[in-house]
Amino acid sequence: MAAVKKGRNASATSKPWRSLALILIAIVALTGGMFASGHTTPRLGIDLAGGTSITLAAVPEAGQESAINKTNMNTAVSIMERRVNGLGVSEAEVQTQGDRNIIVNIPKGTNSKQAREQVGTTAKLYFRPVIATELAGGGAAPTPSATGDGSEQDSGKDKATDKATEKATDGSSPSASATTQGRAVTDALKADETPSASPSGTAEDGASPSASATGGTSGDADSKLQAQYAALDCTKESVRAKAGDGSKSSDSTVACGQNSQGQWQKYILGPAAVDGTDVDEASAVLNTQTGAGWVVTMDFTDKGAKKFADITGQLAKNQSPQNQFAIVLDNEVVSDPYVSQALTGGNAEISGNFNQQSAQELANMLSYGALPLTFREDSVTTVTAALGGEQLKAGLIAGAIGLALVVLYLLVYYRGLSFIAILSLLVSAALTYVIMSLLGPAIGFALNLPAVCGAIVAIGITADSFIVFFERVRDELREGRTLRPAVERAWPRARRTILVSDFVSFLAAAVLFVVTVGKVQGFAFTLGLTTVLDVVVVFLFTKPLLTLMARRTFFASGHKWSGLDPKALGAKPPLRRTRRPSAPAQTKEA
Repeated sequence: MAAVKKGRNASATSKPWRSLALILIAIVALTGGMFASGHTTPRLGIDLAGGTSITLAAVPEAGQESAINKTNMNTAVSIMERRVNGLGVSEAEVQTQGDRNIIVNIPKGTNSKQAREQVGTTAKLYFRPVIATELAGGGAAPTPSATGDGSEQDSGKDKATDKATEKATDGSSPSASATTQGRAVTDALKADETPSASPSGTAEDGASPSASATGGTSGDADSKLQAQYAALDCTKESVRAKAGDGSKSSDSTVACGQNSQGQWQKYILGPAAVDGTDVDEASAVLNTQTGAGWVVTMDFTDKGAKKFADITGQLAKNQSPQNQFAIVLDNEVVSDPYVSQALTGGNAEISGNFNQQSAQELANMLSYGALPLTFREDSVTTVTAALGGEQLKAGLIAGAIGLALVVLYLLVYYRGLSFIAILSLLVSAALTYVIMSLLGPAIGFALNLPAVCGAIVAIGITADSFIVFFERVRDELREGRTLRPAVERAWPRARRTILVSDFVSFLAAAVLFVVTVGKVQGFAFTLGLTTVLDVVVVFLFTKPLLTLMARRTFFASGHKWSGLDPKALGAKPPLRRTRRPSAPAQTKEA
């Protein structure tokens, strides 16, 4: 029985190199990944890197004051967060302030300007049929060369590969090749099927299907709407901002849009046929199979699929431009693709002269464009990183002083053992830095001042784990055991204490992360991350390293500078077992 126990202990203590090799491989792999990704430093938050702070105020529509409530405000925050994060902006903060304000903090970066533009686009998203359109300065708008009539031989699949070449009908703009006008819409999953929906009648607003494609208004259009359309000058920003004001989703309206040549176009649009909330998901996809290049795919909800099938069935029977529908956001047309057949599959694909950026922008608008409230931009403030830089410098100085005091304490009290503790702290710091650098591009983690505070607090948590282990070993030495058995006997007891302590710390960090918002979450996240890394370092580095050091004469002999001197610790005499001398045979017989 004793032999079995001895063998088990030997096998458990004779291979500390495995653990050390494992953590070394992990550090090398993570460091290699960091350099391979090109992100060799952690991303910085808005308080350290600077950026833009935008204040948005909810504006009630006529008779809908009650719509500004906590539920709708939280929904708007969620949509704005997804809209900005869809652009890859790191640590964009979106949170409510008071009853009707939303604060959006966008850190300085390559996408911050684009994010500001999309966050400012806060109105509802609608799909409206196009009644008429023309260039703002006069002349016909570019129209697709293939109009399509919804027949099977002129299928949406053929249109997707046509690249939506556009020509000016009156020759006034022969070189126009709009990326936002005349794009083809095809059924992504059922392009080869004959359209099953063929509703009768004209467009919802009563426009005649034969309306001119050269910019003339429909003969049945309201005279007031015609007057607005005639007076609309989309080249003026003040006029564009007011275009369509006061119109409801059930009304026809006028709007402006811009083509790829930078030219503004004006539109008469019918009532909204599909709401932005009817779009379940949209994404930018590189279509290499048909040669269509970058396309935008849309998936509709069940309700939205029926609406979309109805409107595309109606539009497919019309001539240009009345076979087009406009995607309208903030009363501005962001795209006006044409339809060649009824799309009944609940899926659609917009193809044309997209590049990756324009496809992603349109996909983000379709996915996250529908807000339950209308907002106005109250203020835009540029945040400088100067103050944050000073605070970061002060925080780093405080952290360096704290670390120096911890190291000094370890050197004075633990002497040789401090070598193991300092190496463990360095390994923990290296893992923390590399993982934070990788989490930036992976999940958008950005280092802010509270996160730096969390990393500084973690120094004490990590040092506490070393002290618990060292003191358990010293307790075993005081009982009279030699170093190698003392290390192995102390580890199970120290391990339980370390795990309980780190679990409490991690639980506090997790609760703090869940119940708080904004920058405090950065503190909680960093604290939780460093707590997990403390367990990894103690188990895979500190304990195996101490096991190896216990085999060295300097530590095993209890040198006075090792920190394990039995005399200095007040150790008892070594535990020894003595046998009683055997009685002589004669005595036994007697």
